[in-house]
Amino acid sequence: MTAWDEHVTAALLGTERRDPPVLAEAPPDGGADRAGRLLDQAALLAVRRRAGRVPAGAAPEPVALAPVEDVPAVPRAAAARLRRILGGEQIRVLPEWLDAAAARGLRVPAQSLPELLERGRSDRMLRPSIARACGRRGVWLALQNTDWAYLVGSGDDPGGGPEVWETGTRNRRVAYLTMLRETAPERARELLRGTWAKEPAPDRAAFLATFGHGLSLDDEEFLEAALGDRGKDVRQIASDLLARVPGSAYGERMAARARACLTAEERTVQGRKQTWIRVEPPDAHDEDMARDGVPFHPTGSFAPRGGGAPVGTRAAWLREILARTPLSTWTELFGLPPMEIVCLPVSDSDGRDVHIGWARAALGQRDTGWARALLRGGVMVDEPEALADLLSVLPGPERDPAAADLIRWVEGRPGLLRVLERVPGPWAGPLAAAVVETLSASAERPTRRDEHLITQLCRLADQRLDPAAAVRLAALGPAAPRAVTDLVATLRFRDEMLKELDQ
Repeated sequence: MTAWDEHVTAALLGTERRDPPVLAEAPPDGGADRAGRLLDQAALLAVRRRAGRVPAGAAPEPVALAPVEDVPAVPRAAAARLRRILGGEQIRVLPEWLDAAAARGLRVPAQSLPELLERGRSDRMLRPSIARACGRRGVWLALQNTDWAYLVGSGDDPGGGPEVWETGTRNRRVAYLTMLRETAPERARELLRGTWAKEPAPDRAAFLATFGHGLSLDDEEFLEAALGDRGKDVRQIASDLLARVPGSAYGERMAARARACLTAEERTVQGRKQTWIRVEPPDAHDEDMARDGVPFHPTGSFAPRGGGAPVGTRAAWLREILARTPLSTWTELFGLPPMEIVCLPVSDSDGRDVHIGWARAALGQRDTGWARALLRGGVMVDEPEALADLLSVLPGPERDPAAADLIRWVEGRPGLLRVLERVPGPWAGPLAAAVVETLSASAERPTRRDEHLITQLCRLADQRLDPAAAVRLAALGPAAPRAVTDLVATLRFRDEMLKELDQ
């Protein structure tokens, strides 16, 4: 007879009634009546039975053991700071903490993983940083909760082998194709060729974009065919990629159009012969231009980014053509280095459209020489945002000094914040000094306009400025604006945070 049967018998009336047995786990009744003891022990038995009940209809699925971590967790002080950040203190530094930990070969401690994964559920921008720092146990934990499944098979990790291409989601297939493009681009191209006809247009566009990795002249035939695709985004991506392929037929077609628009012209000025650039934008738009990615109404042709005068349609076509033309076209045409070419006078024009087209070409083709020439040539004084985009093309040691020069150039102008938005962190060296100078000067004469600049600049700087700049900003004293005081606190917090990760 089981313990439960014995208690049922004890509850009966009649000759079969017995005293309730004493359970080992039951507390002593201290002389309480038998009925009370019976009820207490029945409640205890009910809980015990429920805890041990197996769900009907299926055997329980065993959960795989958590894997052994292959990288160490962050130091104890860093783990404590992560808990503070997740609790809401300086929450904006969370991506930096995660990236800094991953860069040092460290991982998030297991105790913080549930809260971190839950935060990534609502913050998509945070997910890549979580994936880099969560360790193997973070992925294992995500497999146990469908709400955290974003960490499995999305982002940079396809989460499987070749079968991913046949059965995976679009994100997983994109990740798999990206991985192949980095190691075996020809294999990736053939895989996509095999399924291209049956892929929906959004998927074709996403898959074709992976060709930015390992791009070469071997991809030309596939990309040329994609120029005739029925999907607008597919055609645009194909033309953008072809513009980056040296020696392509696409580049030769664009160069022919560009040479018809820009020609060298000899002029005599004050008794000296000079080379001028004669500009003649395209007169008309045709099907061949459209196929090569020059739209009839180019983006921004009537509403330029950042304000300024509207750009006419012919001028917008010119910009598009120049942006897609190999920059070697101009060194061959003029027989001069980039610095001298960008400084050539432009006839019947202020040169703005020409220089913007060249700047876009330098950015797309990642041409350091042309980026350096346009940044230093002083010919794009009204286009600081376009110049800020070129900073990413420069070698690392040149970026901070060039960015600092650009900041000092636009200081006091409405475009300063738009320029700084395009300058990724970390802001160090000369760039950090220029930002601190701008903040200090504005704090000393805080007009209403300066207050807005200080607030917005501090918000940009709190995640990008070198934490060492806190010392100089703190020297402004208690009279400094609240935004500067908050910035100093954030910089000090980040400084301590990074030191803890190095312990």
